[in-house]
Amino acid sequence: MLQMLKTSGRAVFIVTNSLWDYTNVVMNFVFGARTMDGNSSLSLDWLQHFDFVITGSAKPGFFHDENRANIFMVETDSGKLINTDNGTPLAQVGGPSIELPDHIPNKHCKVFQGGNVGHLHKLLNVGSSSQVLYVGDHIYGDILRSKKVLGWRTMLIVPELEKEARVLSSSRETRKRLQLLRIERDHIEDQTHHLKWSLEHGNLDASEKENLTAKLDILQVQRARVRASHQESQRSFHQKFHPVWGQLMKTGYQNSRFAHQVERFACLYTSQVGNLGLYSPAKYYRPGEDFMAHESDVLTK
Repeated sequence: MLQMLKTSGRAVFIVTNSLWDYTNVVMNFVFGARTMDGNSSLSLDWLQHFDFVITGSAKPGFFHDENRANIFMVETDSGKLINTDNGTPLAQVGGPSIELPDHIPNKHCKVFQGGNVGHLHKLLNVGSSSQVLYVGDHIYGDILRSKKVLGWRTMLIVPELEKEARVLSSSRETRKRLQLLRIERDHIEDQTHHLKWSLEHGNLDASEKENLTAKLDILQVQRARVRASHQESQRSFHQKFHPVWGQLMKTGYQNSRFAHQVERFACLYTSQVGNLGLYSPAKYYRPGEDFMAHESDVLTK
């Protein structure tokens, strides 16, 4: 995926709160070859996939342009910080000029620490915030701030989606049964309310009242049976996702608070960033159509 993005001419960057020493170890684990005993030597080969790496960013404060944090260049061998003028390395007074270290595979790849989003925009040379697709796994620290404050395009990583998608796919018949039970319960309740209204306000003789009362008793027994069956099926379905919390994006039949935030602040969401590699970098992602209550029958017919 990263090679495809670079080949397409996109600039690829990392913004992390971790400092350089930890970031380098983690990225070597992700990209590097490992021996059977788990040992591996640290390499800078992974830097070839990125144009810029900003460590120690102090997100979410990083996303505020008024944050006046200085940005330093990181000397990748020693971890030493080098003063910069808004991202351009500055030599010490009387010292030699600064050159990007030769050991970095891609000469355009630079590692920094600190700064703010203004520095990043300058490094990326972006003219509009909508040119940036920012991928993160924290709804508050990554997605909400970058979308609300900056207007970036956002993608939220939700690892639990893979299991949830499998459960949903294998539970189609259960979901249909739940829907039918709910429709049946609603229908019985409508009939019950109609009969109660007729008994309370209708001009009925004794025989008609007795007949309606008998029908009402039958409906209430049916309602109790359907309600119990629906609750048991709903509980069983709920526990397939998680024994306590159930489905991540639902609270009963309504979207959960988390799902509401995902809808509002994440332009895209997926289980892992590598899924971007399944599509062309030029793909335009369009939102699905929203349906209101009076339009819901379009989906079922």
